[in-house]
Amino acid sequence: MPQRTPEERKEYKRQYYLKNKEKINKLNNEWKLNNPEYNKQYFKTDKGKKCNRINTWKNYGVICDDFNKLYDYFINCKNCEECKIELIEGNCGNNKRVLDHDHDTGLFRNVLCNTCNIKRKSIKNI
Repeated sequence: MPQRTPEERKEYKRQYYLKNKEKINKLNNEWKLNNPEYNKQYFKTDKGKKCNRINTWKNYGVICDDFNKLYDYFINCKNCEECKIELIEGNCGNNKRVLDHDHDTGLFRNVLCNTCNIKRKSIKNI
């Protein structure tokens, strides 16, 4: 199977979902009814956090040969690669850890704090 671009993957997933919408929704609803606590417990584990983070990167269009290696680099990066401020875990704060990537090519650039990431986005949009 040939390698698809992020746009082609997105369109394929959309078409697949539209074609199988009823079946997918029925299976998801049945599973959720039978496993109400699974997601809450799973996403609190290290494995669940890693899986969720990598899937989020993929959905944002990040392209990488080895996401496990990228995740390890991301988690072990303690300081912003631009301003050198100490990074924190979590989803809040200006110095939370963020994966910066090129939105045109999808390639990883740096691990930044949220402030530097926002500055980089605003500079590109000028």
